[in-house]
Amino acid sequence: MNTPNVLIVEDEVVTRTTLKSLFEAEGYNVFEAQDGDQMHEHFSNQTINLVIMDINLPGKNGLILAREVRDRKNIGLIFLTGRDNDVDRILGLEIGADDYITKPFNPRELTIRARNLMSRTSNVNEDSDLPSRVKFNGWTLDGDSRSLIAPDESEFRLPRSEFRALHLFLRHPGKILTREQLIKEMTGRELRPNDRTVDVTIRRIRKHFESVANDEDLIVTIHGEGYRFCGSVDS
Repeated sequence: MNTPNVLIVEDEVVTRTTLKSLFEAEGYNVFEAQDGDQMHEHFSNQTINLVIMDINLPGKNGLILAREVRDRKNIGLIFLTGRDNDVDRILGLEIGADDYITKPFNPRELTIRARNLMSRTSNVNEDSDLPSRVKFNGWTLDGDSRSLIAPDESEFRLPRSEFRALHLFLRHPGKILTREQLIKEMTGRELRPNDRTVDVTIRRIRKHFESVANDEDLIVTIHGEGYRFCGSVDS
């Protein structure tokens, strides 16, 4: 992989400068934006691998901009924000952020999470026994477009966390997967106490299934253990 490009979207100058220095010291190319307009300018001119974004921004806030980031393939998204309530955290993950970190933050932890996320972003289909398109119960998971295609041909562009979780389920149909296994696959980090990232992601995948074919039971909860994919993967 070439030197990754990190885009910091933060309107607070001191924080933005600190983050720029931190990631440049790690050997990354770093670009800065103070709002959504500048963010899209960088998207037009650079191949961005990771966006680290605050929620409180002038103009469109980070939650709105996250949806626009998710329209682009293979860009990791980490919220770095002072908003530490559960509602914002869950909403951020539901919108499609790969991780959510609150200020004040540990610089070493941030760089480790960023590195793990970018590694997984650039190797979505490596080390897998699945083809790029996998069919199951009338659905198709398309690795090239990172989309879930319904039996009626409607298409859902998946955030990376949803894609990687579903990808793992399809590699191990019928097997119980723990939250620890799922969070590692989705984000490259360990499961933290009271971390609802996995549960939010599974809930979003189920909504896709339910919205078209009422197939929400394709992924079942195994209480006290994790989740299991109960569908049938076409050979």
